[in-house]
Amino acid sequence: MTGPSFAAVPRGIRSSFRAPHPLIVATLGAALGIGQPVLAAQAPGDTLRIADAIALARDGSPMLAAARSAAVAAESRVAPAGTLPDPVLTLGLMNRPLDGFGAEEPMTMNQVQLSQELPWPGTLGAMRRAAESRALAERHAVAEAEATLLSTLLERYFALAATDRILAILERNRDLLRDYFTVTRSRYEVGEAPQQDVLQAQVAVAGMTEEIVALGQQRLAGAARLNALLGRAATAPVAALELPALGEAPAPVDSLMAMARVTRPALQAADARRRSAAAAVEAANRERYPDLMLGVAWNQRPAHDDMASLMLGVRLPVRPGSRQQPRLREMEAMAAEADAAALDLANGTWADLVEARAAVERARALGGLYATAILPQANAAVEAALSAYRVGEVDYSTLIESQMTVNRYEIALVRITAEYHQAMARIDALLGRAGGDR
Repeated sequence: MTGPSFAAVPRGIRSSFRAPHPLIVATLGAALGIGQPVLAAQAPGDTLRIADAIALARDGSPMLAAARSAAVAAESRVAPAGTLPDPVLTLGLMNRPLDGFGAEEPMTMNQVQLSQELPWPGTLGAMRRAAESRALAERHAVAEAEATLLSTLLERYFALAATDRILAILERNRDLLRDYFTVTRSRYEVGEAPQQDVLQAQVAVAGMTEEIVALGQQRLAGAARLNALLGRAATAPVAALELPALGEAPAPVDSLMAMARVTRPALQAADARRRSAAAAVEAANRERYPDLMLGVAWNQRPAHDDMASLMLGVRLPVRPGSRQQPRLREMEAMAAEADAAALDLANGTWADLVEARAAVERARALGGLYATAILPQANAAVEAALSAYRVGEVDYSTLIESQMTVNRYEIALVRITAEYHQAMARIDALLGRAGGDR
């Protein structure tokens, strides 16, 4: 094609539309597993890699540190729960006369008494089992907290990685729109385009700039949220992030559910809490029986022979309606609560797995469609629209709409890729695979 309208097109525009846009090539390559995703060419020191982010979160998260401390506290309660109460040592000056407080009377003595409370047999064992199960639940809770933390971390990480790539797409498209503006202005100057096209071109560039500014501020907020999960200051710089290509599909839902039953820490913690509640019910049942008190005493009499005493006491549960029975009902209610919570968690786990796996399949299907069909066709439509615009066969709005279509699907592919990895991170957390260890 020759003529003034073609000559008015800058050399960069002519060359850029003889082949697919470089961003299209890079994005398609990322989606199909070919080459590297956008921004992957950063130097190693300029990239916050996924493994490094996970290590930072594990070491620096205050929430995870709190969960670990709670587990240590629960573990420290096990030994006291199964130990006899401390013995009681009593010192007494017995049977002193009020007149002179002397020690010559036959019944006057200085007494040393040692007594020990003995709970009903089996009570301490039940209390220890309850504490051991609670400590085990807290240890599983630490693993669940780590898996949840890293799932949230990866969701924010991939969202921020997508934001970086979308910014790159918008900036490159703004450059194209500026080139289109140059073409339009040149055509307007030679009388081949109306002034309205020039104004539309200016508005398109300004609109793209507005999107870039808004997304840049969103990136700052996302970086602050990511830093919070990493245990860093909100203003700490966040370098370029990784966004791997779309991967394989996860196992079928039935297989994922079977794995979650065995490996999800939250389910194991719920089961441990059920056992703890059952042991607490057993201990409350035994509180209906009397505890014993065993004591021995040495009675030193200054004016006579020393004497010894042996004592046996019994705690009498004479108010079961106001003490033991309410305690038992409380423990039974807590056991029922633990059972219901475990069932609800299991049901929620299955639903979350179905939802996350559906999101993975959706992302893989749409990602493949965008990469192999829609984007190549949209890019070809831009080339055709530009050629037609050069000869006056279409107006400027048609050209811009074609370019914006490519822009939308480029962004959609990036978001779909991020959503795939976010859904996989949720599946990993539900399976107790902290950090995406697949």
